[in-house]
Amino acid sequence: MYDVIIVGGGAAGFYAALHIAEGAPHLKIAILEKGRKVLSKVKISGGGRCNVTNAAIEPQLLVQHYPRGTKELLGPFYIHGSRDTISYFEGHGIGLKTEKDGRIFPITNDSMTIINFFLNKTLEHGTEVLRNTPVLDIIPPQQSESNSEQPWQVVSKHRTFTAKFVMITTGGNSKIWSMLGQKGYQIIQPVPSLFSFNIKDDRIAGLQGISLNTRVKVLRPNHGNREMSIGLKTWSKARGSLTAEGPLLITHWGLSGPAILKLSAWGARELFGCGYRFRIQVNWIPDYHSNSIVQVLKEIKSVDSSKTVLRTQAFDIPKKLWGKLVKASGVNPSLTWAEMSNQKIENLATMLSASEFDVNGKSTNKEEFVTAGGIELKQIDFKTFASRVHPNLYFAGEVLNIDGITGGFNFQSAWTGSYIASMAIVSNVQ
Repeated sequence: MYDVIIVGGGAAGFYAALHIAEGAPHLKIAILEKGRKVLSKVKISGGGRCNVTNAAIEPQLLVQHYPRGTKELLGPFYIHGSRDTISYFEGHGIGLKTEKDGRIFPITNDSMTIINFFLNKTLEHGTEVLRNTPVLDIIPPQQSESNSEQPWQVVSKHRTFTAKFVMITTGGNSKIWSMLGQKGYQIIQPVPSLFSFNIKDDRIAGLQGISLNTRVKVLRPNHGNREMSIGLKTWSKARGSLTAEGPLLITHWGLSGPAILKLSAWGARELFGCGYRFRIQVNWIPDYHSNSIVQVLKEIKSVDSSKTVLRTQAFDIPKKLWGKLVKASGVNPSLTWAEMSNQKIENLATMLSASEFDVNGKSTNKEEFVTAGGIELKQIDFKTFASRVHPNLYFAGEVLNIDGITGGFNFQSAWTGSYIASMAIVSNVQ
């Protein structure tokens, strides 16, 4: 018999176990992990460096990075937000550093720093970590004739565990969602949330590795499915245009980088509904709009009239990309600025400020794999992260219909939920 069983050996599960053990050292705690390895997502996060959280400290600012869970997380972030996460890790001797984009990493640049901390602390507190223990079912307490409090039963492949409290921190586990769905939980269909766009286009062919700041906008589905088109239009009216500004990375398969990942997160359901077939518009120089670009190009024409357009780098964009865009706008490689008509200048300005691309599919980076979907948030009490359906059952992390954009936000929601749930359990046993 355990006091607390945590189902799922990831970030939220370990964070919860430590806080319960620190708050109530007498409790017997076990973490059940279906696989051979624990904390696997922590290990690969941030390219193996572990993006612990983000420097968006104020809760009102922090919640703006969550396409799903914005309203529900505001109160919890006042209880345990980014500042508290930073204080917790630094208070346990883990130095952190903040990068220019707001992402926060251990100063070691090594995710094993976080993993070893969790493993060592659980060992120190006597928390059992049971690997290769997939959970098949959780059975709520049965009412006894004596009205004595009965435990939860947690059924794994090899044995059945009992505990007074159960916390589910299994992330995007379809089998767990299916099991919970049979127990009265509404599961919002999970769809990918962070992914890159597959694009085949001569304008970006051979330019993989190039990164620059851009503004990207989703325009519309590029197929004839009427229902999908209507769905996207309705969504656009309700939420405004789907636009993101930030670094864009040209890859072998298309476009990625923070700007694209933001779009994929905010438009996860709509883009899924379009079958990942749609058009985007890219402004390669987001500090300018089309008219201002025209004026800059005309000034260049008056000053450098004898130079060829192809060899003139008018804006701060990579030379190879400039050459591709110049050619794509219909400008002959040998054309000089003196020979540029107003129409050609306008065409080039449009190519620089509003290049349109067909997106045909997506690619998911395993490091950033996140889903939009999970337990319907109305079934959770966000003061405690407890179930509204069953007593003494708690949830934290991606098992809920909460997800953030890239940058440490998904870890932060996991830390927040698991901390609050842990404190609720501790207060119930004291």
